[in-house]
Amino acid sequence: MHTLLGDEIVASEPRLNRMRTLVMIGDMRILVVEDDKKIASFIVNGLRQQGYAVDHAMDGEEALLMVRIAPYDAAVIDVMLPKLDGLQLLKTIRAEKFNVPVILLSAKATVEDRVRGLQAGGDDYLTKPFAFAELQARVHALLRRTTQSTEPTRLVLGELILDLLTREVSRAGRRIDLQAREFGLLEYLMRNAGRVVTKTMVLEHIWDYRFDPQTNIVDVLVHRLRTKVDKGFGVKMIQTHRGVGYSLRADSPP
Repeated sequence: MHTLLGDEIVASEPRLNRMRTLVMIGDMRILVVEDDKKIASFIVNGLRQQGYAVDHAMDGEEALLMVRIAPYDAAVIDVMLPKLDGLQLLKTIRAEKFNVPVILLSAKATVEDRVRGLQAGGDDYLTKPFAFAELQARVHALLRRTTQSTEPTRLVLGELILDLLTREVSRAGRRIDLQAREFGLLEYLMRNAGRVVTKTMVLEHIWDYRFDPQTNIVDVLVHRLRTKVDKGFGVKMIQTHRGVGYSLRADSPP
């Protein structure tokens, strides 16, 4: 088993002793159960960038042992897993009275598959492929429901306001109409205001794990967003850092 702990990947041997170190590190701990290394990296890195402590299991048996050891705030579980599949894992977790909220991941998108997952004890069901922004939104919603979190429903930077519930955006009182990926990019930049985010970080956050990181699609999206957010205003909020990435700054001094 390989467990993400802080900035390290720790090979667990023996598993039980290593997993005891997982308990209560970080404010919100999420378990990701996914045997596809590329998808697992996509999810784990994205969640860690959002400030969560994340552990990773490669199969159902490993995940069950980890749930028995560590208290998790949420779990993201793939349905198709080796040793113990996701639905059997979930049924066992519920039978043993663990109340960890669970988002199921699956390439199966029929109504029957969704119903089967929810009846097994899942709290949400997300079909592959998916953009990280959608998974992030579902994780946030799940944690708000289960922890009664008072997380703000609006992001504000200077005169720029983004409402997470109504999905409305305005700057200096002027409404800005954004498409879904433009909204996702602006939310990501606002959550990381003042920090430089790389093209790869944007790509992994807004698109799914199948996109080529060498594509120029990020530049195109940033250009579209800049046209809507900055056009007609004196201060340009979206900054380009050549060879590195992008950042968002306030439109007026603090």
